[in-house]
Amino acid sequence: MGDTQARIEAALAQHLPAASSIPHRLHQAMRYSVLGGGKRIRPLLTFAAGELTDAVPERLAVAACAVELIHTYSLVHDDLPCMDDDVLRRGRPTCHVEFDEATALLAGDALQTLAFELLARPDLAEPAQQLEMLALLTHASGSRGMCGGQAIDLAAVGQALSQAELELMHALKTGTLIRAAVLLGALCGAPLPDEAREQLDRFAKRAGLLFQVVDDILDCTASTATLGKTAGKDEAADKPTYVSLLGLEGARTYAEELRSDALSALASFGPGARRLTQLADYICYRHF
Repeated sequence: MGDTQARIEAALAQHLPAASSIPHRLHQAMRYSVLGGGKRIRPLLTFAAGELTDAVPERLAVAACAVELIHTYSLVHDDLPCMDDDVLRRGRPTCHVEFDEATALLAGDALQTLAFELLARPDLAEPAQQLEMLALLTHASGSRGMCGGQAIDLAAVGQALSQAELELMHALKTGTLIRAAVLLGALCGAPLPDEAREQLDRFAKRAGLLFQVVDDILDCTASTATLGKTAGKDEAADKPTYVSLLGLEGARTYAEELRSDALSALASFGPGARRLTQLADYICYRHF
């Protein structure tokens, strides 16, 4: 895990524009936001899924960086005063606090477009495969994916949602990008049979939902210092969460159910899915 994270950090630093290049402030803000820490769970999932299809590390690094750039852009925009209005991210001032709101907005925009620029590199994959990768990340990022989930989240403040409604919101807001991270990793290598791809997709969807359930648990149980972001914000903002819906113990039980379902989807892959299995455990039992 440490080796892969180091590879990801080096690739991100390489693909981001140099801080000394014009426009300096914008590029500094981009690098500040991306290279400011983070668990890199999505890129780790990309590399782990790539092991199932014998994908080469160089391709996986590009796909992993594209996913992480989309994720970071979403965090930069999510922290803006017009959205969640937060001042702390990954243990540091948020981008708009460190720079300014306009720079943060542009930095997020630029990170998003850079992600697709990376996936469009001519040496990444076969044309049909590459188009599928682009379509997958585009869908996961748009109104029927992450942005759509964020819109539902903003509209749901102060409202009581059913579990089905809550799951739809988070399947879009969080789950689609985690799903994309997994499937992009597999697409970097040899094609999977239809049945195997369906099982991998099932794993990815369960893992995405698991991530959000645990995130909700941590928001009300961990400290700001541990999380690196403001703890308790969801409750303070009267947002619907799995803890508010199911209670703390109910949310923990549901997380265990999702972990079990995710792991069962990997059974047919055998030892090749070892790293995906370990990451599912990490997502479930992480403390930040």
